[in-house]
Amino acid sequence: MENAELIEILREVRERVRAHNPQTAAGVDIALPDLMPLMHARDAAMGKVAAIGTVNPRSGGLVNGVVQAWKRLLARVLDWHVREQVEFNRNVVAYSDAVLEALRESNRALSAMGGRLAQMDGRLAEQEKIGDEMKDMRDHWAGWRIEWEHKLQENEVQFLRSVADLQGAFQHQVTLIEATHRDLIRGQNTEFHAALERHGFEIQKRLWAVVDKMRAELERMIHDELRIIRQRARISAVASPAPPSAEAGPGPGPTDPPLAFDYSKFAERFRGTEEYVKAGQRLYLPDFEGCRNVLDIGCGRGEFLEMMRDASVPARGIDVGAESVAVCRLKGLDAEIADVFPYLASIEEGTLDGIFCSQVVEHLPPERLPEMIRLCAERLARGGVIVIETPNPECLAIFATHFYLDPTHTRPVPHPLLMFYLEEYGVGLMQLRRLSPAVETMPSLGSLPDDFRGAFFDALDYAVIGRKL
Repeated sequence: MENAELIEILREVRERVRAHNPQTAAGVDIALPDLMPLMHARDAAMGKVAAIGTVNPRSGGLVNGVVQAWKRLLARVLDWHVREQVEFNRNVVAYSDAVLEALRESNRALSAMGGRLAQMDGRLAEQEKIGDEMKDMRDHWAGWRIEWEHKLQENEVQFLRSVADLQGAFQHQVTLIEATHRDLIRGQNTEFHAALERHGFEIQKRLWAVVDKMRAELERMIHDELRIIRQRARISAVASPAPPSAEAGPGPGPTDPPLAFDYSKFAERFRGTEEYVKAGQRLYLPDFEGCRNVLDIGCGRGEFLEMMRDASVPARGIDVGAESVAVCRLKGLDAEIADVFPYLASIEEGTLDGIFCSQVVEHLPPERLPEMIRLCAERLARGGVIVIETPNPECLAIFATHFYLDPTHTRPVPHPLLMFYLEEYGVGLMQLRRLSPAVETMPSLGSLPDDFRGAFFDALDYAVIGRKL
């Protein structure tokens, strides 16, 4: 067997012996009873109990064999006699084992008690140390108390003195601030009166400047009115008499009874200025690029004709308003007074390569719109472009704001109907452009859901662009 194994066996034996024979804690003088003599006696008794009923071994031989057999027979015969004694001996051994185990438990309890006594001795020492410190503090407390009360009294006196000094300083500062405040108020009052006089004079100057501006504006308005009167006199002199016609055209025509108001001023206010109209019509320039014979139906003040002239595209216009035609002629534009139906009927078929018609079809009687579309389609050359712009009836906002402002409007034209008419007379490759979103002029529509606004309040106008097939 190796040395390490022997050492391990000895260690285990030592631990078992210590477990069966615990020692008391260090520092506690408790003598534990020695149980080793009892254990030796118990072991000897156990040996004797184990030898009961056995036969002593002897050396071999016939005689010895007979003697051993006789002894075994005798032991069996006497077994009934010694059985109780054997049982008694075994019970005595068991009793000694129980006594030994009880003594071991007593030793363990005494050992644990010794450990606890050692702990209590340590705690008691700590408590004694704390008690000594408390006794020292109690001995010194009387002196500390007298000294503390003395210092407290001195500090209270110093505090009261400091408070009195601060109160005096505060009162002095309040007096200085009050005097400074009076001086500041007095100075501000003086500055206020001076500024009031100065600003009053400036206000008077501004008032007189505004009065002078208003006077100049009034004089400019008077001058503009006089200029308009002179311009209308020139227009009346330039305008040629309209040819007689039995057909009724869009807007106030020469055969219609004159309107009770100035229609040009009406268009200026509710349709917009010429610059505004031109800005909206610039998107049509690419559609008429390369054209050589363009007709503007309902040319009005000539915004589209001016745009075509600037783009070097030959164009002429017709309108039933003599004053509108006169304005176009004063601008050097090719325009004449004519009704759309006889004028288109007088043109040779296939001679136009572009027709522009803005804000006209809503003035026509509904039953005459197909006739106008037919005449336009017949006068267009192959590939010629036609653009028709009109209010969008799918936008409900036009009925609340724009459409019924013009008393010459008859009824709006939905774009599916207009595109159907164009298809019927040979116009195809059509595009639909929605113009002037309603939300730009009526921001309150922005609070509506997008899908609802797109369906009922989308664009105020639309334009259909098509080409002759």
